[in-house]
Amino acid sequence: MLNSYSSADKVLLAVDCIIFGFDHEGLKILLIKRDFEPEKGKWSLIGGFLKRDEVLDDAAIRILNTYTGLNDIYMEQLYAYSEIDRDPVERTISVSYYALINIENHNAELIKNYHAQWFSITDAPNLIFDHNEMVKNAIKRLRYRTSIKPIGFELLPEKFTMRQLLELYEAILSKELDKRNFISKINSLEILNKLEEKDMQSSRKGSYLYTFNKEKYEEKLLNDFVLNL
Repeated sequence: MLNSYSSADKVLLAVDCIIFGFDHEGLKILLIKRDFEPEKGKWSLIGGFLKRDEVLDDAAIRILNTYTGLNDIYMEQLYAYSEIDRDPVERTISVSYYALINIENHNAELIKNYHAQWFSITDAPNLIFDHNEMVKNAIKRLRYRTSIKPIGFELLPEKFTMRQLLELYEAILSKELDKRNFISKINSLEILNKLEEKDMQSSRKGSYLYTFNKEKYEEKLLNDFVLNL
């Protein structure tokens, strides 16, 4: 019978988070070394199980806050992974999310306590289960989103130079962009506030600092605007 819950199979539902960060060295991913079996001592995405009183987004927010100390994180649900033997202990379905955080803002002590570590996307270690596939799919989604929408500002400090923004996009897209064309397209969005302050470390004359206009930024995210980088 369709309403016979007692006879239905019970499975675990996990949430796995692909956490991206950015610094002067490029795009990075936050991984954790497992301290329990199976695959103890190996590298893994950061995740946990859905609780009875949670929806998936709430579980992802809880997990992200637990490991980074941050709230109000940009995140997006990706895919569900349901291979029967993906977890050798229990039948577990996992829903993946990717998240963007500013490396400077996270709680470094929390990450240290959980044996987590930042890795360059290009030098990340092999991961357990199907986590490599999750990362691959997350990078594809992030690159697609970045190529058409003005996202990624969550990865930058509050004040940033145009060069830092360009380097961020180049790191995400894994290709060199035409500087003049990039600046023209970004300025056309009218989502940046140019400050009177300068970053004097970049050159003798210095580079103007910018902040992003959150209201206009969110408006662009909701509209059908195509950045086309």
